[in-house]
Amino acid sequence: MSWLNPRDIGFATRSMLANWGYGARLFMRLLTLGAATFKRFGLVRDQIHFLGNHSLAIITVSGLFVGFVLGLQGYYTLQRYGATESLGLLVALSLVRELGPVVTALLFAGRAGTALTAEVGLMKRDEVLMYMEISAIDPMRRILAPRFWGGVIAMPILAAVFSAVGILGGYVVGVLMIGIDGAAFWSQMQGGVDVWRDVGNGIVKSVVFGLAVTFIALLQGFEAQPTPEGVSRATTRTVVVGSFTVLALDFLLTAMMFSI
Repeated sequence: MSWLNPRDIGFATRSMLANWGYGARLFMRLLTLGAATFKRFGLVRDQIHFLGNHSLAIITVSGLFVGFVLGLQGYYTLQRYGATESLGLLVALSLVRELGPVVTALLFAGRAGTALTAEVGLMKRDEVLMYMEISAIDPMRRILAPRFWGGVIAMPILAAVFSAVGILGGYVVGVLMIGIDGAAFWSQMQGGVDVWRDVGNGIVKSVVFGLAVTFIALLQGFEAQPTPEGVSRATTRTVVVGSFTVLALDFLLTAMMFSI
Protein backbone atom coordinates (compact mmCIF):
# COMPACT_ATOMS: atom_id res chain seq x y z
CA MET A 1 0.00 0.00 0.00
CA SER A 2 2.88 2.34 -0.78
CA TRP A 3 0.55 4.53 -2.80
CA LEU A 4 -1.11 5.58 0.47
CA ASN A 5 2.15 6.85 1.94
CA PRO A 6 1.25 9.94 4.04
CA ARG A 7 4.47 11.64 2.97
CA ASP A 8 3.52 11.36 -0.72
CA ILE A 9 -0.01 12.55 -0.02
CA GLY A 10 1.29 15.52 1.95
CA PHE A 11 3.76 16.41 -0.81
CA ALA A 12 1.06 16.22 -3.49
CA THR A 13 -1.31 18.34 -1.40
CA ARG A 14 1.37 20.95 -0.73
CA SER A 15 2.29 21.09 -4.41
CA MET A 16 -1.34 21.50 -5.42
CA LEU A 17 -1.89 24.34 -2.93
CA ALA A 18 1.33 26.01 -4.06
CA ASN A 19 0.18 25.84 -7.70
CA TRP A 20 -3.21 27.32 -6.78
CA GLY A 21 -1.52 30.09 -4.85
CA TYR A 22 0.80 30.86 -7.76
CA GLY A 23 -2.14 30.91 -10.15
CA ALA A 24 -4.11 33.22 -7.86
CA ARG A 25 -1.18 35.65 -7.61
CA LEU A 26 -0.73 35.64 -11.38
CA PHE A 27 -4.45 36.25 -11.92
CA MET A 28 -4.47 39.19 -9.50
CA ARG A 29 -1.36 40.62 -11.17
CA LEU A 30 -3.06 40.52 -14.56
CA LEU A 31 -6.13 42.24 -13.13
CA THR A 32 -4.07 45.00 -11.53
CA LEU A 33 -2.24 45.58 -14.83
CA GLY A 34 -5.51 46.38 -16.56
CA ALA A 35 -5.24 50.19 -16.32
CA ALA A 36 -1.62 50.22 -17.49
CA THR A 37 -2.40 47.83 -20.33
CA PHE A 38 -5.21 49.94 -21.76
CA LYS A 39 -2.89 52.95 -21.90
CA ARG A 40 -1.22 51.07 -24.75
CA PHE A 41 -4.47 49.98 -26.37
CA GLY A 42 -2.75 49.09 -29.62
CA LEU A 43 -1.36 45.94 -27.99
CA VAL A 44 -4.83 44.94 -26.80
CA ARG A 45 -6.35 45.76 -30.18
CA ASP A 46 -3.89 43.47 -31.94
CA GLN A 47 -4.82 40.63 -29.59
CA ILE A 48 -8.55 41.22 -30.11
CA HIS A 49 -7.90 40.91 -33.84
CA PHE A 50 -5.74 37.81 -33.39
CA LEU A 51 -8.12 36.03 -31.04
CA GLY A 52 -11.43 37.33 -32.33
CA ASN A 53 -11.10 37.57 -36.11
CA HIS A 54 -9.23 34.30 -36.38
CA SER A 55 -11.99 32.55 -34.40
CA LEU A 56 -14.86 34.24 -36.22
CA ALA A 57 -15.23 31.66 -38.98
CA ILE A 58 -15.64 28.64 -36.68
CA ILE A 59 -17.92 30.63 -34.36
CA THR A 60 -20.17 31.74 -37.23
CA VAL A 61 -20.46 28.32 -38.87
CA SER A 62 -21.03 26.58 -35.53
CA GLY A 63 -23.67 29.12 -34.49
CA LEU A 64 -25.50 28.70 -37.79
CA PHE A 65 -25.71 24.92 -37.50
CA VAL A 66 -26.66 25.08 -33.82
CA GLY A 67 -29.49 27.41 -34.85
CA PHE A 68 -30.55 24.91 -37.53
CA VAL A 69 -30.69 22.10 -34.99
CA LEU A 70 -32.56 24.22 -32.44
CA GLY A 71 -35.10 25.19 -35.08
CA LEU A 72 -35.78 21.57 -36.02
CA GLN A 73 -35.79 20.15 -32.49
CA GLY A 74 -37.78 23.06 -31.12
CA TYR A 75 -40.42 22.81 -33.82
CA TYR A 76 -41.02 19.08 -33.34
CA THR A 77 -41.18 19.55 -29.56
CA LEU A 78 -43.52 22.56 -29.62
CA GLN A 79 -45.72 20.92 -32.25
CA ARG A 80 -46.88 18.40 -29.64
CA TYR A 81 -48.38 21.23 -27.59
CA GLY A 82 -49.63 23.38 -30.45
CA ALA A 83 -47.17 26.17 -29.63
CA THR A 84 -45.04 26.31 -32.75
CA GLU A 85 -45.40 30.13 -32.82
CA SER A 86 -43.11 30.20 -29.77
CA LEU A 87 -40.21 28.73 -31.74
CA GLY A 88 -38.47 32.10 -31.95
CA LEU A 89 -38.66 32.52 -28.18
CA LEU A 90 -37.30 29.01 -27.59
CA VAL A 91 -34.38 29.50 -29.97
CA ALA A 92 -33.50 32.94 -28.61
CA LEU A 93 -33.63 31.96 -24.93
CA SER A 94 -31.63 28.78 -25.53
CA LEU A 95 -28.90 30.74 -27.28
CA VAL A 96 -28.58 33.95 -25.27
CA ARG A 97 -28.91 32.25 -21.87
CA GLU A 98 -26.96 29.06 -22.33
CA LEU A 99 -25.71 27.75 -25.65
CA GLY A 100 -24.24 31.00 -26.95
CA PRO A 101 -21.83 31.65 -24.06
CA VAL A 102 -21.04 27.99 -23.33
CA VAL A 103 -20.43 26.70 -26.85
CA THR A 104 -18.51 29.84 -27.77
CA ALA A 105 -16.29 29.40 -24.71
CA LEU A 106 -15.59 25.76 -25.59
CA LEU A 107 -14.72 26.69 -29.17
CA PHE A 108 -12.68 29.64 -27.91
CA ALA A 109 -10.67 27.31 -25.66
CA GLY A 110 -10.00 24.95 -28.56
CA ARG A 111 -9.08 27.63 -31.11
CA ALA A 112 -7.80 30.78 -29.40
CA GLY A 113 -6.78 29.20 -26.09
CA THR A 114 -4.44 26.69 -27.69
CA ALA A 115 -2.97 29.43 -29.89
CA LEU A 116 -2.22 31.55 -26.81
CA THR A 117 -0.66 28.63 -24.97
CA ALA A 118 1.50 27.65 -27.90
CA GLU A 119 2.58 31.24 -28.52
CA VAL A 120 3.62 31.89 -24.92
CA GLY A 121 5.13 28.42 -24.59
CA LEU A 122 7.27 28.93 -27.68
CA MET A 123 8.41 32.30 -26.35
CA LYS A 124 9.52 30.54 -23.19
CA ARG A 125 11.24 27.76 -25.14
CA ASP A 126 13.10 30.27 -27.30
CA GLU A 127 14.07 32.21 -24.16
CA VAL A 128 12.29 35.35 -25.36
CA LEU A 129 10.76 35.90 -21.93
CA MET A 130 14.15 35.54 -20.25
CA TYR A 131 15.75 38.05 -22.63
CA MET A 132 12.94 40.50 -21.89
CA GLU A 133 13.60 40.22 -18.16
CA ILE A 134 17.31 40.75 -18.75
CA SER A 135 16.44 43.89 -20.75
CA ALA A 136 14.32 45.19 -17.82
CA ILE A 137 11.06 44.57 -19.71
CA ASP A 138 8.30 43.00 -17.64
CA PRO A 139 6.90 40.05 -19.68
CA MET A 140 3.71 40.17 -17.62
CA ARG A 141 3.06 43.75 -18.71
CA ARG A 142 4.25 43.37 -22.31
CA ILE A 143 3.21 39.81 -23.22
CA LEU A 144 0.62 38.35 -20.86
CA ALA A 145 -1.57 41.34 -19.92
CA PRO A 146 -2.46 42.45 -23.49
CA ARG A 147 -3.35 38.87 -24.43
CA PHE A 148 -5.39 38.44 -21.26
CA TRP A 149 -7.50 41.55 -21.77
CA GLY A 150 -7.75 40.93 -25.50
CA GLY A 151 -9.30 37.52 -24.80
CA VAL A 152 -11.65 38.96 -22.18
CA ILE A 153 -12.95 41.53 -24.68
CA ALA A 154 -13.11 39.16 -27.66
CA MET A 155 -15.09 36.45 -25.89
CA PRO A 156 -18.39 38.38 -25.31
CA ILE A 157 -18.27 39.71 -28.89
CA LEU A 158 -17.88 36.20 -30.26
CA ALA A 159 -20.70 34.95 -28.02
CA ALA A 160 -22.98 37.71 -29.33
CA VAL A 161 -22.11 36.77 -32.92
CA PHE A 162 -22.78 33.09 -32.15
CA SER A 163 -26.22 33.87 -30.68
CA ALA A 164 -27.19 36.25 -33.49
CA VAL A 165 -26.20 33.79 -36.21
CA GLY A 166 -27.92 30.96 -34.32
CA ILE A 167 -31.18 32.93 -34.18
CA LEU A 168 -30.87 33.54 -37.91
CA GLY A 169 -30.37 29.81 -38.42
CA GLY A 170 -33.50 29.08 -36.38
CA TYR A 171 -35.41 31.59 -38.53
CA VAL A 172 -34.23 29.93 -41.74
CA VAL A 173 -35.38 26.49 -40.59
CA GLY A 174 -38.56 27.54 -38.81
CA VAL A 175 -39.89 30.21 -41.16
CA LEU A 176 -38.32 29.65 -44.58
CA MET A 177 -38.19 25.84 -44.56
CA ILE A 178 -41.02 24.68 -42.29
CA GLY A 179 -43.40 27.59 -42.84
CA ILE A 180 -44.00 29.13 -39.41
CA ASP A 181 -45.37 32.66 -39.55
CA GLY A 182 -42.40 35.04 -39.57
CA ALA A 183 -44.21 37.79 -37.67
CA ALA A 184 -45.09 35.36 -34.88
CA PHE A 185 -41.48 34.11 -34.78
CA TRP A 186 -40.09 37.61 -34.17
CA SER A 187 -42.92 38.96 -32.00
CA GLN A 188 -42.78 36.02 -29.58
CA MET A 189 -39.04 36.47 -29.32
CA GLN A 190 -39.22 40.22 -28.72
CA GLY A 191 -42.00 39.87 -26.16
CA GLY A 192 -40.45 37.00 -24.20
CA VAL A 193 -36.73 37.83 -24.06
CA ASP A 194 -35.84 40.23 -21.27
CA VAL A 195 -32.83 42.41 -22.04
CA TRP A 196 -31.48 42.60 -18.51
CA ARG A 197 -32.32 39.17 -17.17
CA ASP A 198 -31.76 36.99 -20.25
CA VAL A 199 -29.32 38.88 -22.46
CA GLY A 200 -27.56 40.36 -19.42
CA ASN A 201 -27.05 36.94 -17.87
CA GLY A 202 -25.54 35.70 -21.12
CA ILE A 203 -23.15 38.65 -21.23
CA VAL A 204 -22.05 38.04 -17.65
CA LYS A 205 -21.42 34.38 -18.43
CA SER A 206 -19.40 35.17 -21.53
CA VAL A 207 -17.21 37.67 -19.65
CA VAL A 208 -16.55 35.17 -16.84
CA PHE A 209 -15.78 32.43 -19.36
CA GLY A 210 -13.44 34.78 -21.20
CA LEU A 211 -11.57 35.54 -17.99
CA ALA A 212 -11.27 31.86 -17.10
CA VAL A 213 -10.32 30.44 -20.51
CA THR A 214 -7.82 33.19 -21.37
CA PHE A 215 -6.14 32.97 -17.97
CA ILE A 216 -5.88 29.18 -18.13
CA ALA A 217 -4.34 29.39 -21.61
CA LEU A 218 -1.76 31.95 -20.53
CA LEU A 219 -0.95 30.10 -17.31
CA GLN A 220 -0.39 26.83 -19.13
CA GLY A 221 1.84 28.52 -21.69
CA PHE A 222 3.78 30.46 -19.06
CA GLU A 223 4.38 27.31 -17.00
CA ALA A 224 5.03 24.95 -19.92
CA GLN A 225 8.25 23.00 -20.05
CA PRO A 226 10.57 24.68 -22.62
CA THR A 227 10.51 21.68 -24.96
CA PRO A 228 8.29 20.73 -27.93
CA GLU A 229 6.71 17.98 -25.84
CA GLY A 230 6.12 20.38 -22.97
CA VAL A 231 4.38 22.92 -25.20
CA SER A 232 2.26 20.14 -26.74
CA ARG A 233 1.16 18.91 -23.32
CA ALA A 234 0.40 22.48 -22.25
CA THR A 235 -1.94 23.05 -25.20
CA THR A 236 -3.75 19.80 -24.41
CA ARG A 237 -4.16 20.85 -20.77
CA THR A 238 -5.57 24.18 -21.94
CA VAL A 239 -8.41 22.49 -23.80
CA VAL A 240 -9.16 19.95 -21.06
CA VAL A 241 -8.91 22.27 -18.05
CA GLY A 242 -10.58 25.15 -19.89
CA SER A 243 -13.54 23.02 -20.99
CA PHE A 244 -14.10 21.56 -17.51
CA THR A 245 -13.81 25.02 -15.97
CA VAL A 246 -16.37 26.48 -18.38
CA LEU A 247 -18.90 23.73 -17.64
CA ALA A 248 -18.39 24.03 -13.88
CA LEU A 249 -18.68 27.82 -13.95
CA ASP A 250 -21.79 27.54 -16.11
CA PHE A 251 -23.50 25.42 -13.47
CA LEU A 252 -22.52 27.79 -10.67
CA LEU A 253 -23.51 30.93 -12.55
CA THR A 254 -26.84 29.45 -13.67
CA ALA A 255 -27.66 28.39 -10.12
CA MET A 256 -26.80 31.86 -8.81
CA MET A 257 -28.68 33.76 -11.52
CA PHE A 258 -31.91 31.80 -11.22
CA SER A 259 -31.85 31.95 -7.42
CA ILE A 260 -31.78 35.76 -7.38
